[in-house]
Amino acid sequence: MSDDQVIKARHVMTPDPVCCLPTDTAQHVAAILRDRRVGAIPVVHDHESRKLIGVVTDRDLCCSVVASNLEGKGILVRQVLTKNPVTCKAEDALDDCIALIERYHVRRLPVVDGKGRCVGIVSLTDLARKVPPQSVSKALVEVSTTRSQRHSAA
Repeated sequence: MSDDQVIKARHVMTPDPVCCLPTDTAQHVAAILRDRRVGAIPVVHDHESRKLIGVVTDRDLCCSVVASNLEGKGILVRQVLTKNPVTCKAEDALDDCIALIERYHVRRLPVVDGKGRCVGIVSLTDLARKVPPQSVSKALVEVSTTRSQRHSAA
């Protein structure tokens, strides 16, 4: 397969995803997650630069805010985000992106440009819609396998 035929992240990513700021409230971000029907939002330094600094997921909000019985209006995204997320570039081969998803057990992979700006996101849903099912099912099994399950299988 020539380099022109290789499926790349840009072919499957959701371009220009909605982003939030570290100063947004957990409640505001939870509403975006609900309204956009997504499970994660890239966190950027500011909306102009879109420089990626982290990701906040529905799980982050559930485990850090709701489970701790905290008030979502009083918690800022910077308190619950995952800093320095695993990322890929738009020109990365999709197989390499899937390998990152499997290795780091993430369901979403922000896509950044050469300056670290968020230009897209590759999710397991994106993969399910656009790549052969066996690639997605292997990635899903790997992401869903807990650390203890991996060690007991060894």
